[in-house]
Amino acid sequence: MTDLVELAARLVAIPSVSGDEAAIADEVERVLRAVDGLTVVRLGDNVVARSTGNGARRVVVAGHLDTVPGDQGVVVEDGVVTGLGACDMKGSVAVMLALATSGLAFSSELTWIFYAREEIARSHSGLLEIAATQPALLDGDVALLCEPTGTVVEAGCQGVVRLRLVLRGERAHTARPWRGRNAVHRLAGPLAAVAAYTPRRVDLDGVVYTEQLQAVEVTGGVSGNVVPDLATLLVSQRVAPDRSAEDAVRELRVLFAPFLEDGDDLEVLDVVDPAPPRLGDPLLARLVELSGAPPRAKLGFTDVATFAGRGIPATNFGAGDPELAHHRGEFVRGDELQRCHDVLASLLTEAPA
Repeated sequence: MTDLVELAARLVAIPSVSGDEAAIADEVERVLRAVDGLTVVRLGDNVVARSTGNGARRVVVAGHLDTVPGDQGVVVEDGVVTGLGACDMKGSVAVMLALATSGLAFSSELTWIFYAREEIARSHSGLLEIAATQPALLDGDVALLCEPTGTVVEAGCQGVVRLRLVLRGERAHTARPWRGRNAVHRLAGPLAAVAAYTPRRVDLDGVVYTEQLQAVEVTGGVSGNVVPDLATLLVSQRVAPDRSAEDAVRELRVLFAPFLEDGDDLEVLDVVDPAPPRLGDPLLARLVELSGAPPRAKLGFTDVATFAGRGIPATNFGAGDPELAHHRGEFVRGDELQRCHDVLASLLTEAPA
C-alpha cells in the first residue's frame, strides 16, 4: 500500500504556486500513465485520468494542484507533513493518487481530475480550461471535490459577489476643506451599513449556511495636504445556495443606493453562484454515513459549484483541517490521510445503491 505520508511530502516538496504547476503536473502525469486501464489526458497543467469498463455510473474525483504563495519546503515529523499546501490540498491529492494507482476493484467508472489555478481568480481555473477545450472530460453522475474538510462532508458551497463602490468628491487644501468635499469621509455611510449587517442563515438538507458581508479594501487620498476627491470601497458577499448570486447583487444595490450620487459608481467585479448540498443523492448520502459524522455547510466557495452548474451533484470531502488552509505552517496528519483514503476506498468499491 502507498505510504500516504511519504507521497504527500513528495508532492509538498514540489513548488506549485498558482500559474507554476508544470512540475507537479508532470509528476502526476508520470504516475498515472503507469496505471493500466487509465486513459490519461494532459491539457496545459491539468491532468485527467479516466477508467472504462467498471460500470454504468461515473464518479468524478477532483482536486487542485496549486498553492497560494508562501515559503517552500517540507518537514515530516511523527507522521505529520508540514509545508506550503500540505493541508490545501496536497494531502488530498496524495490520497487521490494512491487510490488511482491502488488496483482496487472500483464499482463505478472513475474520472480523476488534477487541475491548475484554483487559488486565484476563477476565470483562470484549470477546470474552466478543461470545460472550454474538452468538456466531456468533466462529465459524470456525481463529483467529489477533495478540498480539506477534516474528513467530514462539507455540502455544497456558498457563492461569491465582489463589488466596488466609487465615491467622488472635490479636491481642496486641507487648511480650507470647505472649498472641497472629502470623498473618504463619504465612505462612513456605506461602511456603517456593512458593519451593521446581520448574517443571514439558511438551513438546507440539515446543514446551515451563514452568509457574510465584509468590507475588504478601502482606497483614497492624494497627499497629506489635499482633501481627497476619490475613494473606493471593495465589498465581499458570501451567498447561501437558496438564492443566486444575482439576487445578492440586487440586494446590495438597494443597500448602497442611499449613499450613491451622480458621478459615483457601483462596479460588480465577480458574480459566482453557490451550489446546493444535494445530499439526497445516494452516493453522497452514503459518503455521509461512511464519514461517521453529521455533514456541515461549506461556507466558502469551491468547484463543487462548477459541477453543480453542469447539473452534477457534488460535495467536498478531504483530509486536512480547513481552518489551517492558507496559514503559515499548515500541516496534514497521517491519520487524516489514512481516514480519507479508507472512506473513499469503501465508497468507490461498494456496489451502487
